[in-house]
Amino acid sequence: MMIKIILVDDHAVVRAGFRLLLTEALPNIEIVAEADQGEQAIQLYQIHQPDIIIMDLSMPGIGGLEAIKRIIQRDESAKILVFSVHDEQVYVHRALNAGAKGYITKNSAPEIMPEAIDNILQGKTYVEQGLFKKNSGQTSTHDYQKIINDFSEREFDIFRLLAKGLTAHKISDELCLGYKTVANYVTQVKKKMYVSSVAELAHIAIILGVMKH
Repeated sequence: MMIKIILVDDHAVVRAGFRLLLTEALPNIEIVAEADQGEQAIQLYQIHQPDIIIMDLSMPGIGGLEAIKRIIQRDESAKILVFSVHDEQVYVHRALNAGAKGYITKNSAPEIMPEAIDNILQGKTYVEQGLFKKNSGQTSTHDYQKIINDFSEREFDIFRLLAKGLTAHKISDELCLGYKTVANYVTQVKKKMYVSSVAELAHIAIILGVMKH
């Protein structure tokens, strides 16, 4: 029986790589559709009802995390494998909490993806080895982690982009949101994190592994 797959990544060359890797490793697969953003992935899922979706996280528009959440709201049995450049624990937790059944990184060995797909289709959860690391044990870190876990997907995106040094105007362009909307989110995020500056947000992001030094 053919395994129907949807590939979701905003880079065509990456999707081409997915396709080549999968057709060589799994002869019984059919790539039924490809998407370059989350909104499109949700529509294509409704149309094709694939056996599994392979989804990037960092994309224009609503992004991968919100797309996962919305697909799961429509079909809680949906099987989604995240394939992301992010290897930080916070991303893994957020993806699994949103409803993904697996998480692998773009630095993983080629054989990992077929193995992950096979596990997920069997009803298991698959997380690439080494992605779950021990917590540092600092109370303040746990407190910040809890706040971030409670962020909406949009708040998390804003927090991440602020910590990377993007201005509200640049975030507005990146996420296709109005400047006033972004400014409101920035205020919200700072208030929830009990900080007054972007530098403090960046420091917290580094502590939690949301971004590297």
